[in-house]
Amino acid sequence: MKSLTAQQALHEALREEMARDDGVLLMGEGMATLRPDLVEAFGAERVRNTPLSEAAIAGCAVGAAAMGLRPVIDLLYAPFFTYAMDALVNSAGKLRYMSGGQFNFPLVALAQTGAGWGVGAQHSHNLEAWFVHSPGLKVVMPSTPGDVKGLLKSAIRDDNPVVFLLDMTLGFTPGEVAEEPEAALVPLGLAAVRRAGCDVTLVSYSKSVGTCLQAAETLAGEGVEAEVIDLRTLKPLDMDTVLRSVRRTGRLVVVHEAGPLCGVGAEVACAVAEQAFQALKAPVRRVTSADVPTPASFALEQAFVPQAGQVAAVVRELMGTAALAAA
Repeated sequence: MKSLTAQQALHEALREEMARDDGVLLMGEGMATLRPDLVEAFGAERVRNTPLSEAAIAGCAVGAAAMGLRPVIDLLYAPFFTYAMDALVNSAGKLRYMSGGQFNFPLVALAQTGAGWGVGAQHSHNLEAWFVHSPGLKVVMPSTPGDVKGLLKSAIRDDNPVVFLLDMTLGFTPGEVAEEPEAALVPLGLAAVRRAGCDVTLVSYSKSVGTCLQAAETLAGEGVEAEVIDLRTLKPLDMDTVLRSVRRTGRLVVVHEAGPLCGVGAEVACAVAEQAFQALKAPVRRVTSADVPTPASFALEQAFVPQAGQVAAVVRELMGTAALAAA
């Protein structure tokens, strides 16, 4: 293992997959300028700067994928996906099905997401549920550098379009990454248990996994053992891992930075209610951001984003220990 930041892990995954497959190309606003070593290694035809048009970038990627290439496009910030929705949702997500499997659409759309940098609502908006709701697309949101590399490599190799969202505050966070390229692979659709526990299940993804781990550490000091599950891939969604945990703990809290309405947490809660209701000892709870645009003020951002103290407080309520903790 070696230590890399999430951004370094992403770059290494791109380099390895471009070396492995001549059909992989990288396009985006300033990509050739930002990644000159990839231009030097693979040429200007495979690493391209594009016009400032997300619709054109995504449309070009769909055409390239239909012709047998494996484009990776970087749209910079998740809200910019709104300009590329037609190509990604109506073309990339649907045409493999509409062609009866005659065409594959192996493309990856990258973007940064999440609050924490004070860049305002037009740059910070968690849109993952939009794409989870779109047939034909896969959606990935890693929480560690190892998963950034491993999941991106798997996404590039997949024959379906993948939306790959990296929380911008995780970009410069270091972590362990496998040395060998093939050992680094992480399959899509497989959640990870980040901390074992027997009293309550905390389900999350992206940087909110760290929030859950902080809450679990606090709760452990109070005699409550929380199991923390990192979904990693939101579509396909690994409900088997979640259900196994909830059937053992009997309690579930879902935590994510996106708003509460029709979010991934709602889907997880519904699936648990449908398939593991008899195991529940308390109602399923969600901890999310408010249903408001992301504020630019750092202080307001911290109030907007779910915090470990909020998660711990909800768990205490489920455990019936809130009054004891307050005392």
